[in-house]
Amino acid sequence: MGIRQQLIMNKKTLFDKVWDAHVVDAIKNGPQVLYIDKHLIHEVTSPQAFNELKERNIPVFRPDQIVATADHNTPTENQHLPIQDALSRNQLEQLSRNCKENNITLYELGHKYNGIVHVMAPELGITQPGMTIVCGDSHTSTHGAFGTIAFGIGTSQVAQVFASQCLLLTKPKSLRVSVNGKLKNGVLPKDVILYIISKLGTNSGTGYFCEYAGDVFENMTMEGRMTVCNMSIEMGARGGMIAPDDTTFDYIKGREFAPKGIEFDKKIAYWKTLPSDKDAKFDKEYFFDAEDIEPMVTYGTNPGMGIKISQHIPETSDASFEKSLEYMDFKKGESLINKPINFVFIGSCTNSRIEDFRVAANYIKGKQKAANVTAWLVPGSKQVEAQIIEEGLKAIFDEAGFELRQPGCSACLAMNDDKIPQGEYCVSTSNRNFEGRQGQGSRTILASPLMAAATAVEGKIIDITKQLN
Repeated sequence: MGIRQQLIMNKKTLFDKVWDAHVVDAIKNGPQVLYIDKHLIHEVTSPQAFNELKERNIPVFRPDQIVATADHNTPTENQHLPIQDALSRNQLEQLSRNCKENNITLYELGHKYNGIVHVMAPELGITQPGMTIVCGDSHTSTHGAFGTIAFGIGTSQVAQVFASQCLLLTKPKSLRVSVNGKLKNGVLPKDVILYIISKLGTNSGTGYFCEYAGDVFENMTMEGRMTVCNMSIEMGARGGMIAPDDTTFDYIKGREFAPKGIEFDKKIAYWKTLPSDKDAKFDKEYFFDAEDIEPMVTYGTNPGMGIKISQHIPETSDASFEKSLEYMDFKKGESLINKPINFVFIGSCTNSRIEDFRVAANYIKGKQKAANVTAWLVPGSKQVEAQIIEEGLKAIFDEAGFELRQPGCSACLAMNDDKIPQGEYCVSTSNRNFEGRQGQGSRTILASPLMAAATAVEGKIIDITKQLN
């Protein structure tokens, strides 16, 4: 073997570097034991895991590496009052008891750091490059925006991490999606990831960890990168990652749990070694041109069923496609422009950060919400809520007739009171448009915060590019 070939073989991807640094042990030609730096938990997927440990008399191994928050079941109105729904109240009380008994940090409802798990951890500086992060929630891939290996785990794995701070895993393959060029006016990070999934499909990433590369991602803010990585799971990938750079370091600096002073400088020196080596080999690669991306909307019941706002629903024929259109009450060849919409939701772990609300407020300012529309704006955390008020965005929303609610997962998944009625369409900035996801019989159209804001003002879906250009 030549020296150059040997050198190329030694080149590593960002994913390889982080994974290999966390392998504690390995079974020959089999799975590996991976150390987990941070374990994030919430009220829905942790109770059974705590019970399993209690039944087997096993203590939580490293409570200091666990952070808990209340988010899925939380109401987004009157959070100072007792929770009305018995199941939600019970789950939140159980989380409080479990965290207290096991000495785990918990940001309860009303705490200044409370929020959606994938919003509050990054904004507190808990999420840092080079880490391994897990949570009993499929959208844990959000944290990959920082150059972390972050992924969702099942309840039995939550128990595994509680007991050992490790997981037994088979190393996924590597995938890279590169997008280069300049994005058109009005195209947001949400449009970029919806476009990628519409092109590749919902199974394209199965068995892979995806790295996003190219100048489109390099030029994105951290909040935009989080939106992209959040939806990696929707193309079947185990997770998504973006190499840390100065944008990452600037975002982390000064946050509550970020390293300080000399420690921060040392961390940066290490973080700069993490990006994929120049000749690193990926198991699969895809390339896209930024100029081809437009504002996107979904028309079906999975996130891969998306079209540019200027396009029509495809003429495809297969049983699942037909079933999907029947559920959505759409027709092949139909345009979604001018489709009347009565519900709009801006929120979720995909799009509930301050930049999302700035985009919405910038469009809404001086306008009025359409009379037929119920528009919920739900910040991802108490800190985002405070920023919305401090920056005067709440006043803009109030004047336009929008309803700013309190933080939580809200109408993303209808595990709380925020449900879309049966048969109604909702233009939503969340991540999934499955049947009944936002309420039994509800119909979800995924879009960016800009598209959602425009829909709320017009009372129907519009081609936003016509206004911007």
